[in-house]
Amino acid sequence: MSSCNTLPLLLVLVSICALRVKALLPSTLTSGSLPFGRVHHGGCSSSRRTISKAGAGTAMSSAKTSSAADKLRDLLSRPEILTMPCCYDGLTARLVEDAGFPLTFMTGFGVSGAHGLPDTQLLSYAEMLASATNICATLRDIPCIGDGDTGYGNSVNVKRTVKGYAQVGMAGIMIEDQVAPKRCGHTKGKTVVGREEAYSRVRAACDARDEGADILIMARTDARAGLGLEEALERCKEFRKIGADITFLEAPQSEEEMRRYCQEVDGPKLANMLEFGKTPILPPVELEKMGYAIAAYPLSLLSASIKAMNSTLERLKAGEPLDDLLEGFEEVQRVVGFRDYDSTAEKYKID
Repeated sequence: MSSCNTLPLLLVLVSICALRVKALLPSTLTSGSLPFGRVHHGGCSSSRRTISKAGAGTAMSSAKTSSAADKLRDLLSRPEILTMPCCYDGLTARLVEDAGFPLTFMTGFGVSGAHGLPDTQLLSYAEMLASATNICATLRDIPCIGDGDTGYGNSVNVKRTVKGYAQVGMAGIMIEDQVAPKRCGHTKGKTVVGREEAYSRVRAACDARDEGADILIMARTDARAGLGLEEALERCKEFRKIGADITFLEAPQSEEEMRRYCQEVDGPKLANMLEFGKTPILPPVELEKMGYAIAAYPLSLLSASIKAMNSTLERLKAGEPLDDLLEGFEEVQRVVGFRDYDSTAEKYKID
């Protein structure tokens, strides 16, 4: 391996080992879960599953002909909660899909972190769109929702962002009501815009969808932190009236607040299961009982990879062996695509 750059390869090996989603999530997150990360439990209201496509529900006709947005609509029409590990590049997206999960989410925190930056909207629309393009190109079948932050400007910018994400293959986009530059919803210092500006952003996003962008709109509010739960609930209710397909009330601080959100706001709802954050971490089956449609795990993969790489670097520094930390080289080649590449190259080989 004299031609290989050894240290980067070691980091890739340990990253893949750390990011094996099957090993990371099921024991702690999907107790009672079924294949593809979905949990069955009776008694859920089907009313929370109404999804629009330019104002009308659309069923997925087939995996081969359906758009990414149609696949997401189909998933949300089912009664089971969806366990959604979040990705931040092509590698993590591929691992989520290989592990059998039904969907993923491009996390702005993760994309920023992979650039060596905090989640404080230092990345531009173009940089986020490039990441969205890479992720969608890597995924073979499952849909992905993209973090659209505040829309990167005024409501006209929001429409452009929604259309751009749809064009590269995102099934959904999240638009939020923080003041720009926004920041991670579980950190200090965040503020939100007034109601009318928040509603204008969501209205522009929904208009972009209704004008032809095949994408679902997730409307997020961070109002709970600075303005209280009542304001956050009112915003979510209005987001639904405007036409948002999914709502996301960020950082409720108790199980009771989570229940109120599910009881008072209709339509599909996302629970953000950020480990060590402000919201209680509950098993998917409990979230489903409350009325959530999606259980998102935004930093599980990033956090696991940071811990694994730090451990690897510590051992390297101490001159200790790494074998128990690393994925096998054959598996690394498979995950990054050598097998598919070689198969395709063989097809077009010139004798």
